[in-house]
Amino acid sequence: MPTFGVQGLDVSGYQPNVDWQQQWNMGARFAYVKASEGNYMTNDQFSAQYQGSRNVGMIRGAYHFAIPNWSSGADQARYFVANGGGWSADGYTMPPVLDFEFNPYEGRTINGFYFGNTCYNMSPTQLSSWVQDFGNTMRSLTGRLPMIYTNTSWWNQCLGNPAGFGDYPLWVAAYPYSATNDAGAVPTGSWGTYSVWQYSSTGPFAGDSNVWNGDYAGLQAFAGSAVPLDASQAIGNVQGRTPELGAQTSPIVCGLTDGGCYQNFQNGAIIWSPTTGAYASPAGPIRSVWANTGFEQGTLGYPTSAQTCGLTNGGCY
Repeated sequence: MPTFGVQGLDVSGYQPNVDWQQQWNMGARFAYVKASEGNYMTNDQFSAQYQGSRNVGMIRGAYHFAIPNWSSGADQARYFVANGGGWSADGYTMPPVLDFEFNPYEGRTINGFYFGNTCYNMSPTQLSSWVQDFGNTMRSLTGRLPMIYTNTSWWNQCLGNPAGFGDYPLWVAAYPYSATNDAGAVPTGSWGTYSVWQYSSTGPFAGDSNVWNGDYAGLQAFAGSAVPLDASQAIGNVQGRTPELGAQTSPIVCGLTDGGCYQNFQNGAIIWSPTTGAYASPAGPIRSVWANTGFEQGTLGYPTSAQTCGLTNGGCY
């Protein structure tokens, strides 16, 4: 197992008899369960797996395997939600997941339907639009954007490494696991790091083995706090105006005082709250003082302006 983070697993109908207590005893604290595929297949083990993982104390969630040339993103999102892919802010339900990866039926025709090549015979623009259609529909149905599960090489090949998906948390598949604790490159057009890393398909856990890129408190916050649309739009707007912050190093995380959210970057963060809006907090002496006073929970509260320089003798405020 990687020596950091929180361990977890994901399962499907191929794992019909999971000993959930054993998985818990081995250290797994979260689980993802396949709910659906396309709009034609559901996991007949879903209820037992979803409830079984919860019964031993795990935070659990559901994932959908996309077949994008079968039907629209909106259609498959509705099918997913109708078959277990919902979300609630109860603190033990992980956000829904869009499994978007290699075409498992590449080159095959089944019941008269040709599944196409590894990119489903779709262009990068078509695939990107499909994901946005799925994501927007999921947000309208559940209040939450899905996490995207993918493989970096496939995503880059088939979608062209687009920008615009940074507010979708990333679950990256990269194995075999190495002792470097390194998942390798992520799709850099939208992400600077990952939220979950699937590091093995052959153990130690049942199904596939994963690690959450953070501590358990962070995992709980990730499960329990949806990102408001206003927050993701405002943070995205500030990011576009402040390229000096560098690449994203976290998804948008909510649950701060008074409903606030933040996103970390290489050179600082963007902070948002419903009453103050979003502002960049670049690394440096002003941010350090704010941190030392307790960030938004301290006497200064939330930022109410961007960092502005040009005062006497080179000062800033």
